[in-house]
Amino acid sequence: MADPPRDDLPNGGGAPDAAADSRARREREAKRVQELIDFGEGRLDVPVLDAAGIADILRSSHRIAMIGASSNPARPSNDVFGYLRHAGYEVVPVSPTETEVDGVTAYPTLADAVAATGPFDIVDVFRRAEFCPDHAREAVAAGASCLWLQLGIVSAEAARIALDGGLSVVMDRCTKIEVARLGR
Repeated sequence: MADPPRDDLPNGGGAPDAAADSRARREREAKRVQELIDFGEGRLDVPVLDAAGIADILRSSHRIAMIGASSNPARPSNDVFGYLRHAGYEVVPVSPTETEVDGVTAYPTLADAVAATGPFDIVDVFRRAEFCPDHAREAVAAGASCLWLQLGIVSAEAARIALDGGLSVVMDRCTKIEVARLGR
């Protein structure tokens, strides 16, 4: 005999509600787009590095942890990973789904990467905005100098966490593009 429907669970405890999942995805995407627009128009009220600050951090940095690095050549993180290595940075991939990227050992967490290889100057994040606050906490705990959210990624919450932890913040900028501007 089947269990009776439960009032305390969505859809009575049956199969996941596809409409609710779709609605939740749309709400997350609307929040992401609004935050990106607000950032672009200067309404987020979180200080981020300007062009001169970005140039300074890239010139003074040597080690970059890339969260969300991928071994798939079709992924933007793979292209940026290779470019930064070619430009002379020591880049370490951080991803629980990778074992190595471009011949470099990958670590499942930033803490694991720090324990195995030492501290990082920049934590470069290729993850959706809703995951960035946790990565900001990791970057603070790891003692990084800068939290860098890649092009198209903005998270006021992550920025505030990083700033409160003493890190510089870059959002909605690509490390590859910014390094290329420096002529490296």
